[in-house]
Amino acid sequence: MNQRFAKGVATAATVSVLITGCAADGSGMTETGTGAAIGTATGAALGAIIGSQGANAGRGALIGAVGGALIGGMAGAYMEQQRKDFQKALAAEIASGAIRVEKLPNDELLVGMTGETAFEVDSDQIQPAFYSTMDRIAAIVNKYGKTELVVAGHTDNTGSIEHNQLLSERRAGSVDRYLEGQGVVPARISSSGYGKLRPIAGNETEAGRRLNRRVDITIVPITEG
Repeated sequence: MNQRFAKGVATAATVSVLITGCAADGSGMTETGTGAAIGTATGAALGAIIGSQGANAGRGALIGAVGGALIGGMAGAYMEQQRKDFQKALAAEIASGAIRVEKLPNDELLVGMTGETAFEVDSDQIQPAFYSTMDRIAAIVNKYGKTELVVAGHTDNTGSIEHNQLLSERRAGSVDRYLEGQGVVPARISSSGYGKLRPIAGNETEAGRRLNRRVDITIVPITEG
């Protein structure tokens, strides 16, 4: 099953359980909140079904989960404002080299974090000192909800191919789970690891290896078509 399709179905199921629970005990959710939740659940479920019937399985679930896609020329301004918010909220981390925020083609953004600041050496656990940074990233991602997040883990060239591949996957998964824990819709996130296959600097020096040990979040606008 496609990862995003599975997450979209899970999102719909979770919202449905919450609605049922609130209805059963008579507490917690207002009429407005119930309507919004039903809309999310219905959109995600129908989207998942539609997406599963075509070649692009999962896209319908994704669009349903975020309440509809951006229209045409809206994406550019939407993503540019998001970039400015990242630069403001993460100014200290950008200045120190812990985070980089870059514009990519097709109105996409890259938010990259170094393994040195986010993770201990050879660990896939996000360092507690980095939680505040992750919280600010999640808050902006939640503010601009009509995007999908492609989380990619990378390593330097030290160690075996298999070890680096698994470590990169686990680190990407840790970022994925952290964002979900901060309320990011699971259907929006996919994660994978690339080991040492995609360096952004030379591995001949420690400075280069430090840059290659990273997790990148590519933020893609969800548009019609």
